[in-house]
Amino acid sequence: MKTEELIKALDADARNKAMPLGKAWWLAIGVAAVIAAVVFWLTIGPRPDIMPAMHTMRFMSKFVFTLVLAASAFALVRALSTPGAATRRRMVWMIAAPLLVVLAVVLELFVVPEADWGRRLVGTNWYICMSFIPLIGIGPLAIFLGMLRYGAPTRPVLAGAVAGLLAGGLAATFYAAHCFDDSPLFVATWYTIAIAFLALLGALGGRFFVRW
Repeated sequence: MKTEELIKALDADARNKAMPLGKAWWLAIGVAAVIAAVVFWLTIGPRPDIMPAMHTMRFMSKFVFTLVLAASAFALVRALSTPGAATRRRMVWMIAAPLLVVLAVVLELFVVPEADWGRRLVGTNWYICMSFIPLIGIGPLAIFLGMLRYGAPTRPVLAGAVAGLLAGGLAATFYAAHCFDDSPLFVATWYTIAIAFLALLGALGGRFFVRW
């Protein structure tokens, strides 16, 4: 069987599931969000001063970064789970969240004295960030890897890594409501490392769990 015929066969199989793949992905993201919310509320919960914090630009910008990452990763992983689907434009959108973070970091460096850069980067809760973003995201990642098996990705490692980015973006969105370190320097460093860890787990899951 030629490669093009195989892709068409996989695409037909993905479309003929009991639940259409597109609807299944929306159900999966809903269930993943519920799981992440439960883990978040049962473990750390929101910061006590969340209402006043919501009136500050630095606090709210964290959610812009994480939600843009989650939205772009969701669009890409859905396409990657369907053989033959166009992915180039969706891949381009994956640079949106990193660019926003870089822009915020540059602005932070301009308005914050150089003597404070190191303190803002290290923050006060980096170890909590490194622990709880993966903890909140591991359940959603398992769901997304299951969805990739439900589909038929032709690039399972890449699809798994993007699933990890989606799980990381979702988990970081919840964690941001708890995090007391609002500086873009902190977000660019520790959020990125924690999310990258989930992306690595996702890539490994794609390699060993999703491949066909």
